[in-house]
Amino acid sequence: MLGLSALDLARIQFGFTVSFHIIFPAITIGLASYLAVLEGLWLWTKDRAYRDLYRFWSQIFAVNFAMGVVSGLVMAYQFGTNWSYFSAFAGGVTGPLLAYEVLTAFFLEAGFLGVALFGWNRVGPGLHFFATLMVALGTLVSATWILASNSWMQTPQGFEIIDGRVVPVDWLKVIFNPSFPYRLAHMTVAAYLATALLVGASGAWHLLRGENTARVRKMFSMAMWMVLIVAPIQIEIGDQHGLNTLQYQPAKIAAIEGHWRNEPGAKGFPLILFGWPNMAKQETEYKLEVPHLGSLILTHEWDGQIRGLSEFPAADRPDSTVVFWTFRIMVGLGMLMLLLGLWSLWQRFRGDLYDSRLFLRFAVVMGPSGTLAILAGWLTTEIGRQPWVVYGVMRTSEGVSNHSALALSLTLGVFIVMYFIVFGTGLYYMLKLIAVGPQDLGPDRPTPDIDLSGNTPLHERPSRPLSAAPDISI
Repeated sequence: MLGLSALDLARIQFGFTVSFHIIFPAITIGLASYLAVLEGLWLWTKDRAYRDLYRFWSQIFAVNFAMGVVSGLVMAYQFGTNWSYFSAFAGGVTGPLLAYEVLTAFFLEAGFLGVALFGWNRVGPGLHFFATLMVALGTLVSATWILASNSWMQTPQGFEIIDGRVVPVDWLKVIFNPSFPYRLAHMTVAAYLATALLVGASGAWHLLRGENTARVRKMFSMAMWMVLIVAPIQIEIGDQHGLNTLQYQPAKIAAIEGHWRNEPGAKGFPLILFGWPNMAKQETEYKLEVPHLGSLILTHEWDGQIRGLSEFPAADRPDSTVVFWTFRIMVGLGMLMLLLGLWSLWQRFRGDLYDSRLFLRFAVVMGPSGTLAILAGWLTTEIGRQPWVVYGVMRTSEGVSNHSALALSLTLGVFIVMYFIVFGTGLYYMLKLIAVGPQDLGPDRPTPDIDLSGNTPLHERPSRPLSAAPDISI
């Protein structure tokens, strides 16, 4: 396929499947916590608008959760099929961490998911709220274990290599490795931000259509408050994460900045806003830079210096051309999110939050920006780690299975076709659900467990997550 090697194809295949998978857990984390907040507000205020919003977003949550499980299973199998030498080498660490995720988070989510989705009036309000909280907690615990595993691959510690295999000797050091707190905070906040943008875009879209109801206003207002508060927090977390990366993965930072060398006698180094890193020439061409700003951001000093990419062996350099741009896409989207939050505050101050069509259109356009920023950040993190699969310990080329380029080309083609059919359909269905909008379910009834079309009797107990969503023709 296009002259690519088996290693390149294995990396592309894993990157493709993970790119699909990472979207769904991120939205699941955000929506689960959002549902817990909505139900808590309903129990506290008795305002039926919060209950109606809960019932509406729980349908999108159910579909998203199901697609996350399916895509995660496919990704997990690739550790054995495409990366068997990595699994054999590092499985003593990554295997137990993934098992802990299943034994704690997945069982917690699965145990209470049915109650949260289908037990609205089959259990008391207190127990139902507890179930929702447990589902939200499960998503956060799941993220904790997954990011502990990934962070160990980025900044490994707490292990020894015995007979050619990784053996954990200190699990606390394995789990709480140097980059773990920053990655966990960065990813969790990114999930909340991506969800707030999705909810905000939905509210803005319905407001533009003239559906200026209490339910739509509440969900839009909550989303804008979340963006306003969380966007600057995420920027600060990202700065701290960058400083941690500079300490433990300096080559990644040099590649991200397109910084090749420190000129003799120069004080500080510039921030390159735009340019084209040329790996062959070892320089960044066509660059637009701001003097000393790179020093201020990365060292917090006017004349600070970092190692240039040319100081590292050629075999240990990440592809600066890729991570230079994926990082700037992530940061650029983050700045637009901050702009959206500040604009919403101005509109709220003017009393025009729900009526400014220009602002509402911008909120709609920003809907997918959170997930796009997550993808750009993930690509920056993983491509910037190359050529290591376990940083400084095992090279990616040493972890790949012995498959032919032909076999990987065929399976990659099948993945691409099937993923776009299956998950494309799922995403389209989610958008159809969002287009319906939150409905007024009326006063509390003894048996309100019906879908929006009113066609699902209470006694028909659905057994699949997708059954929690109404039957909408697509």
